[in-house]
Amino acid sequence: MALFRAAFAAIRPAAFLSTQFRRTASPISLLPKRGLAGCTETGGQGLDPVVGPFEKKIGGPESFLHRFRRGSVFSVSDFTRAEWCEQQKWFDLRYSKHEQTKAMKAGTARHVELEEEVTTREKFHIKSAEDVWALKFLKCIARANQLLCNGLTRELPITCRVEGVWITGTIDEIRMSLSRSNGYPTLLETKTRVQATLPGEPQRRNGRFQLSCYKCMWDILASGKFSSQEFFDYVKLDRNHILSPEIREITAKLGFPSQTLEDLVMYYENMCGLLPRSDDQLLLRYELQEDQSLLGEEKFVYDPDLIKGQIKSHLEFLLGEREARYVPPEERWKCRYCKYASICPAGSGFTMLLLYIVTI
Repeated sequence: MALFRAAFAAIRPAAFLSTQFRRTASPISLLPKRGLAGCTETGGQGLDPVVGPFEKKIGGPESFLHRFRRGSVFSVSDFTRAEWCEQQKWFDLRYSKHEQTKAMKAGTARHVELEEEVTTREKFHIKSAEDVWALKFLKCIARANQLLCNGLTRELPITCRVEGVWITGTIDEIRMSLSRSNGYPTLLETKTRVQATLPGEPQRRNGRFQLSCYKCMWDILASGKFSSQEFFDYVKLDRNHILSPEIREITAKLGFPSQTLEDLVMYYENMCGLLPRSDDQLLLRYELQEDQSLLGEEKFVYDPDLIKGQIKSHLEFLLGEREARYVPPEERWKCRYCKYASICPAGSGFTMLLLYIVTI
């Protein structure tokens, strides 16, 4: 494998040379159609922060994310991409930001549509890494309040520490019965399909893994294990940063006025202690992109030991403790849809090129 790596590094195909990505400031979307602070109709916020331009490199162990990305907080998508194919994830980190296909863009548009059924979106401009994180926490507080008041919320971002690393993610949908005192929130994930068929087992397994990651993170927050001190020690942000006037105005309207990033993170920490533990039964929904018709649903029971084992395994790769693994032989069909197939050590095209390099 070391020979493969050395040859691969020497090749540096022109299509994948760039490891630096231009990032420009982007407006972020913000504002649930129901009130949040007091469950009135005076406006809750639907924030959609764009992570990237201002996120600072943070502390922690040396990892591929530190080497190939500016911002190095893990995301759930880092793990789901690794679960699909660690080698493909390695190429993504080494050569390019993961690009969305046409089908992925259609799926994103559908999620925005679903979100707007329960929220009103407004645009805000961000000028600092601190404001990016402030909007993440603000959106989570607002959406959690919406869930507790109305029994439904969508696109709820969460951030917590899992297995020693910090991870962020966005839960598609959470439902909770308000008529039962012992009702647990149910986590849902909606997947859109180009073809009017249910996905195969590898895709369903990846969806179960993603939703299980959200469940794991939600329950960690609900157990009160979020520590603002540990968060600031890790991300190296200015806790005394004065929030933008827009953010301060929103927090005041929602009932938790915040002047600094630390104020908002403290509200987030307090909010976590109010969250109920989520239901162990999770739900995956599959829709046809063409008309949003329901293709099917899959209900499954959360397995905490399985998900923690999977996260630990992928962390060994993401933290640089071992090399990336390839998909098993029975799943090599994935390579037909991979943009790196011609240069991957598992592909015949790369093998022939390697043999040529070794012999010259």
